[in-house]
Amino acid sequence: MFGVVVSSLLFIFAIGAYYYWMTKTEGNFAAQGNGGENKVSKLSAEIENALQTDDQGLSHAVAVIQTTRGRIKFKFYTKDAPNTVHREAELIQSGFYNGLIFHRVVPGFVVQGGDPTGTGMGGSGLKQKAEFNTRKHVPGAVAMARSSDPNSADSQFYITLGTHPHLDGAYTVFGQVVEGLEVANQLQVGDRMTSFSIELQ
Repeated sequence: MFGVVVSSLLFIFAIGAYYYWMTKTEGNFAAQGNGGENKVSKLSAEIENALQTDDQGLSHAVAVIQTTRGRIKFKFYTKDAPNTVHREAELIQSGFYNGLIFHRVVPGFVVQGGDPTGTGMGGSGLKQKAEFNTRKHVPGAVAMARSSDPNSADSQFYITLGTHPHLDGAYTVFGQVVEGLEVANQLQVGDRMTSFSIELQ
């Protein structure tokens, strides 16, 4: 009888330990971006205000990507892609991109990152509707990657390394590099975004 009680208690303990481990693991995984839309915090009032644009259409807020090869800064085209900018700013503020890699690099064309799986197949778990606009794919343009479905953009973004008019109007351009384009040109597959933040000006 005593052995049965001990066995039952051990079984209950094991189930509890397994449940605790699963919930902790799931939380950590979601924080890295897979299905993490419920983990993303709402934007602070300061960032909301800083997303307002100047006479060139660029935000006062500056997104700062610290990479293993240097720093890249870009500003947002808030009026041209308001929903995209808001979602991306939320992901940045929540730390979603910290530690992710650039999984695609095509010299002279684009560098692409923002996938928590590092395969090009993952995202945050929340697709965004396309906001195609008149902003051009010039060197340093920041735009949303997507599949053949125009409304499939999630968290993956790319930075153009040249002028590519064939992309214009087919992808949501939501920002422009203002500093560090030379760093973007040095990136290689596997290089990491050690941090990604928003500076207020």
